[in-house]
Amino acid sequence: MAQAKNGDKVKINYIGSLEDGTVFDSTLEDSECETEGCESDDCGTDDCDCGDDCGCGETGPMEMTIGAGEFFPQIEEALIGMVAGEKKSVVIPAKDAFGEYDTEKVFNVPRSDMPEDLKPEVGDELTLSNDDDEEIDVTVVEVNDDSVTFDTNHPLAGEDLTFEIELLEIL
Repeated sequence: MAQAKNGDKVKINYIGSLEDGTVFDSTLEDSECETEGCESDDCGTDDCDCGDDCGCGETGPMEMTIGAGEFFPQIEEALIGMVAGEKKSVVIPAKDAFGEYDTEKVFNVPRSDMPEDLKPEVGDELTLSNDDDEEIDVTVVEVNDDSVTFDTNHPLAGEDLTFEIELLEIL
């Protein structure tokens, strides 16, 4: 039976989960993604408000080329030597996934510096821009009468990720 090697185009299924078992991404239809905002029937459609990296609604095997940098390097490396039907578990430490959680990426903005029509709520994911039209993605983590606290860390920062992968086919 052929073994996958660097440069091979392959088809895989995977389930990505956190240490507590929460599934954040999966190619399997019966896996329940528990990413906040992904519980609606709109997930995976143009009406979805759960963000581009939700993973929900995007079911079906993933096709990728091993070594092309299309997925986490640890997963691409784990695929080398696998045969169709083989399964593996790969743990990606936070520092190699979306980085450690950095408290310096959390900041406050006085309400007086924000547009009056903006009514942020905790959990909102927004894109802020400055005078130079530079954009930054943020999550609202606290709202009070005087200020709004934003977090620019990736939602999975500080989390070790576990991927259960199955090599379906070498194409």
